[in-house]
Amino acid sequence: MKNLILPLVNWGMGAIIIGVFAIVCIVMIVVIYNLANSDKEKNDTTHPEV
Repeated sequence: MKNLILPLVNWGMGAIIIGVFAIVCIVMIVVIYNLANSDKEKNDTTHPEV
């Protein structure tokens, strides 16, 4: 009976996973923002005002 209390949480790995998830979310937000802005610029150049 060495040790009956088993750790159920690995805090180091959990922090790394949360960090990776945050980075992925930030990258997705930046990509969507850039796509939205490039679409506006494309529409402005294809339809000049008369």
